[in-house]
Amino acid sequence: MNDFGKNWSPTRSEPSAKLAGRLDELRSTLRFQDPCLVAARSGSSYLMLGPDRGELHIPLWGNVCILSFPELTGYGNHDEHLSDFQQALLLYYLITGDGTPLTGIWVSFANLPDGRMYNAAFQGYSGDEIVKAFGFELDAFRSACLKADGKHIELGSASFIFQALPRVPLMVTYWLGDEDFPSSSKILFDESACHYLPIDACAVLGSMLVRKITHS
Repeated sequence: MNDFGKNWSPTRSEPSAKLAGRLDELRSTLRFQDPCLVAARSGSSYLMLGPDRGELHIPLWGNVCILSFPELTGYGNHDEHLSDFQQALLLYYLITGDGTPLTGIWVSFANLPDGRMYNAAFQGYSGDEIVKAFGFELDAFRSACLKADGKHIELGSASFIFQALPRVPLMVTYWLGDEDFPSSSKILFDESACHYLPIDACAVLGSMLVRKITHS
């Protein structure tokens, strides 16, 4: 994984020096692309404010985030400042997004390109953490997912779909255990996910989703 994935922490307010440098690189790359084309490929929108000046509007977990153009600095729809990690995630999404349609095929992190190498670690801080939080309390899991704006789908004991970014949905599945078999949970991605984010950014989204569910 690159410095973005390695340095992700939901509680960290300051980025590492490497991530700060990476942010500058991402902005330099995106600044020379056509913002209207970038918006079209990513399912975002571009608001033109003047010659060579505007705003990219990108929903993240249902909240619209705004990146000024060409500065590419971000804030939320209530003028709150976006963290450097949030801005990096959005920049990766805008740069990587190529307009590939969603497939409707759900795959595990391991089945994404380059995901297998990091799958054990990802499962440890995603599905395993959800099981630690809910155990045999399936109703509590359902309630937490609904509170976090998940949409119920019939799969396993309980499953919910979350719209992380315009073209990056995630699904969390839960299989209720019993006295002989422990409960299990897994986060799934649309097969097209890596057409919109590098693998480490997919891992960050999964971690963010776990936090949303377990802290709802």
